[in-house]
Order: sequence, then structure tokens, then C-alpha cells
Amino acid sequence: MRCPSCTSRDVGKIGANQYYCWNCFAEFNVSGDEVRIYEVAEDGSLIVVDQANHADVEFGTGA
Repeated sequence: MRCPSCTSRDVGKIGANQYYCWNCFAEFNVSGDEVRIYEVAEDGSLIVVDQANHADVEFGTGA
């Protein structure tokens, strides 16, 4: 899978349909055809940054 924000493959799964990018430090979730991208605030809360279409995210093993 690639990060929808920076296209890095350095993505880890943190929950059901929730992922974290270690390159740009964005958190995102996939729900149906929508991908929501969040910035993690200093207090740990999530701030919505962007929404993208499901087609923008590449799924796979990264190999």
C-alpha cells in the first residue's frame, strides 16, 4: 500500500482500515470508496487534512 498523501510505501496498519505513514507522519483510513487523511496533533487528536478517492490508494504487500 502507498500513502495517499506522499506515495511512500512506508505504511503500517494501526487498526481496522486505519494506517500510518512513517514518511509524512499522516494517518489515514479507508472506508468504502473514500480515503480520509489526518494530521496527528500534539495532543494526539486527529485533524482532517484531505479526502481522496479509493482509486488513489495502491493496495498490496509492498514487495
